[in-house]
Amino acid sequence: MLLDNPIPFETIGEEDTETSRTYLVDWGRGRIGGFIDGEGAVRQFIKKALMTPRFKCLIYDSQYGSEIQDRLMDPGASMEYIEAEVAFLVEDALIHDGRILGVGDVEVIFGAGYPVHDSAYIRAEVDTIFGVIHVEEAV
Repeated sequence: MLLDNPIPFETIGEEDTETSRTYLVDWGRGRIGGFIDGEGAVRQFIKKALMTPRFKCLIYDSQYGSEIQDRLMDPGASMEYIEAEVAFLVEDALIHDGRILGVGDVEVIFGAGYPVHDSAYIRAEVDTIFGVIHVEEAV
């Protein structure tokens, strides 16, 4: 029995090109339903990649997810070290997707809990094939 490919291909001339079409995550209701494509799919990927801890979800390969939460929970890491490292970690979490062209202006805003930071907000500008997306995510 063959299963349908959840990410369809479009034929452009002689080449097959993978689209951005994927399942839609309803973050507010905690459900997956319907589909999303284009810039919306890239926005969803950014949020999901930043929220997913790297190396801890067996369904994903070693390139998917981020190590930001691990750095925030490290009691030996100073705020200065985390601020310096976060730009690299955000770019590393996102750049493996072909729709992402670059990441810049990364900023981290810490929540309560120093020296173990229990929350933070990440702000960044992500240059994509659909234009620049301004990101602000809790991690």
